[in-house]
Amino acid sequence: MKLRNTANKQQPSIAMREYDGVAYVDMNEAPSSPKLDNFKKVSVLHLIFLIFYEVSGGPFGVEDSVQAAGPLLALLGFLVFPLIWSVPEALITAEMGTMFPENGGYVVWVSTALGPYWGFQQGWMKWLSGVIDNALYPVLFLDYLKSGIPGLAGGLPRAAAALALTFLLTYMNYKGLAIVGWVAVLLGIFSILPFVVMGLVAIPKLEPARWFVMNLHDVDWNLYLNTLFWNLNYWDSISTLAGEVDNPKKNLPKALFYALILVVLSYFLPLLAGTGAIPLNRDLWTDGYFSDIAKILGGVWLRWWIQGAAAMSNMGMFVAEMSSDSFQLLGMAERGMLPEFFAKRSRHGTPLIGILFSASGVILLSWLSFQEIIAAENFLYCFGMILEFIAFVLLRIKCPVASRPYKIPVGTLGAILMCIPPTILICVVLALSTVKVMIVSLFAVAVGLAMQPCLKYAEKKRWMKFSVSDELPDLHEGNQERVDFSEDQSIIFDT
Repeated sequence: MKLRNTANKQQPSIAMREYDGVAYVDMNEAPSSPKLDNFKKVSVLHLIFLIFYEVSGGPFGVEDSVQAAGPLLALLGFLVFPLIWSVPEALITAEMGTMFPENGGYVVWVSTALGPYWGFQQGWMKWLSGVIDNALYPVLFLDYLKSGIPGLAGGLPRAAAALALTFLLTYMNYKGLAIVGWVAVLLGIFSILPFVVMGLVAIPKLEPARWFVMNLHDVDWNLYLNTLFWNLNYWDSISTLAGEVDNPKKNLPKALFYALILVVLSYFLPLLAGTGAIPLNRDLWTDGYFSDIAKILGGVWLRWWIQGAAAMSNMGMFVAEMSSDSFQLLGMAERGMLPEFFAKRSRHGTPLIGILFSASGVILLSWLSFQEIIAAENFLYCFGMILEFIAFVLLRIKCPVASRPYKIPVGTLGAILMCIPPTILICVVLALSTVKVMIVSLFAVAVGLAMQPCLKYAEKKRWMKFSVSDELPDLHEGNQERVDFSEDQSIIFDT
């Protein structure tokens, strides 16, 4: 990474500090994202619920874990799996997000560690994974309404409703992150409250013996692991809009911590109530079964409340995911990885072109089935996470004294060991993928491998304009990271 102060190019003021006699750059003193003075930054409260919806949105969809493995393994899964996957991913996001508090998030991390080519691949796989995931939510929203409005079950009315819903939610993203943040908060409260009520109603009917039912000879490990993985990933998504966060070096780790507690409790407590308060019938535990449990425990009114909360939750997940996807494209354009027009902002400060591209991808992919969406996004997401783990470890080795406002309290060896369990889990998820999903996902990866050289060729031929924002630190392609502030002073990051 090389920055020079010249007479004709204005650079940001970057604070220098000392560490064991070695000067280094506090990257958080640099502007987190250019030209944002006129736009309101995201607060901690909004950030917590944006993370909540990017990761979870509530216990809707966790029912399959009981069907796949029974109550005990389902309950243990949502206690142990966060320790193996969610906690390491959230910790890495907190460290790297405060080290690079700018839009683009994990794209910038991988670019710094491995170079812009692999940074682009990270951006392509994660963006495509997010868009595939987002294609699911309008469909699920309509699924919850079709029992009351039979016309939404299929045909032209369903297609028109899905398209109208996509446009409405996309417009919310266009209007600004402040609106998206408040929508996430209000929908989050609305989605969580009925499960609090259901838990209270369930207390007199709880039979603890029901929680310990387990049969290791009758476990669908593929369904079980995919359900856990899908419901507990995407912690890194919030990093793609770190440039929009108010004081990210303090608020990002804080929001990740509170969101982690909120997500785990929102899964574990409803499962505890549902499995303990009614007799077990594993065949019934599938998507939407919590609404049936609510009817048994509290009556029709509670069932309708949970069904409404499920529908609203899909709206929250859509707007949170689109915010992440669109700001990722903006951050990549600010880094010169995408054409300059992707960095264009609306008058509300939102990434106009990024939103339009993400919405178009959602519409094009909405024909996929639920199972295909889950499997395809998990496959692409796994590849992206491998690059993130590599980048995290390499930056610990190459930049040991670079400023990390939040640093995981482990050394380089500890960082490597922390990445081993989730990496093993990634390998298991990939190995369980079907041949069809594997072929389609690898084809998508191949498209990204070819796309980056094509874009560089278009830049060379000046068919499209690319530029790197003057208000962001430049990322050098090589292994050495160097920052020059004057002719007589330089700072070497790596050893």
